[in-house]
Amino acid sequence: MDLSHLRFAVVGDVMLDRYLYGRVQRISPEAPVPILELEREENRLGGAANVALNLRSLDCQVSLMGLLGEDSYGERLLSEAQKVGIDTFGLLTDSSRPTTTKIRLIAQNHHLLRVDRESRTALSGPLREAFLLKARSLLQQQPHALILEDYDKGTLTPEIIRSLVEAAQSYGVSVLVDPKKANFWAYSGVTVFKPNLRELGEALSTSLLDAPLNAIEEAVLELRRRMPHTYTVVTLSERGVLAYGEAEGFIHFPAHYRNIVDVSGAGDTVVSVLAVGVALRLPLAQTVALANLAGGLVCEYVGVVPVPKDRWLDQARQLGLL
Repeated sequence: MDLSHLRFAVVGDVMLDRYLYGRVQRISPEAPVPILELEREENRLGGAANVALNLRSLDCQVSLMGLLGEDSYGERLLSEAQKVGIDTFGLLTDSSRPTTTKIRLIAQNHHLLRVDRESRTALSGPLREAFLLKARSLLQQQPHALILEDYDKGTLTPEIIRSLVEAAQSYGVSVLVDPKKANFWAYSGVTVFKPNLRELGEALSTSLLDAPLNAIEEAVLELRRRMPHTYTVVTLSERGVLAYGEAEGFIHFPAHYRNIVDVSGAGDTVVSVLAVGVALRLPLAQTVALANLAGGLVCEYVGVVPVPKDRWLDQARQLGLL
């Protein structure tokens, strides 16, 4: 399956994921905490950059937009993105903030601690104008889809979101959204809106984590009444994925049985494959089934990893999805 002709623009909160791997064999005499004997370090693309990486792992062309700090972490993120062939034209440097970095300490495949280095200040002033100018330049090239990755780190604001969605619509570009809490209701009119179950419940001020499927379906309909959009895709963790379109109605795909190691980044993989399905104009059911399969696959690996293309395609064929 050749996807190299597909082009995407990914805009949002880019991050660097750093992993410090080692062994724990003793407790510190200074405090009752384990001592991690560091063996190796690893840098990976996270947040919006991980979505771009997932698309590159499927051989798609990708332009990435977001903010970096003037620091070594920003240089590492830029280097990692360029190494895999991601177009970094849209990465801007903001001297007032650090590069968003998540540092994970891992011993014997167990996650001990995460340290976050970030600023959540909203993008404003001349930098915002430069950001929108570059975004419109990317959209003028009419990529197959625009993916908005919002992690509440300040890159996307309601004003910027409206500008991007309107610009995408004017060029006939589909818009997919992976939302977070702060701007949850700012995405009216997008093509695909993909919250997870917790995010949907928080936005509607109700608990859905243990709710029956019919209650979740009612929540989806309420979401669509308040904020119209074309397709809703809700990831349900171990319960799979629930999707809705006016013509298709509700579609539920249970999760595939997996040896779950780490769920980090699974949502990024899901939205990436949804974008591929939209770009190829596949039916909603097929698109969601392929995304559900890919999201489960990445959970079998430690840390944030892109979809393993060959495994994904092999299993998709075995299941009759391709």
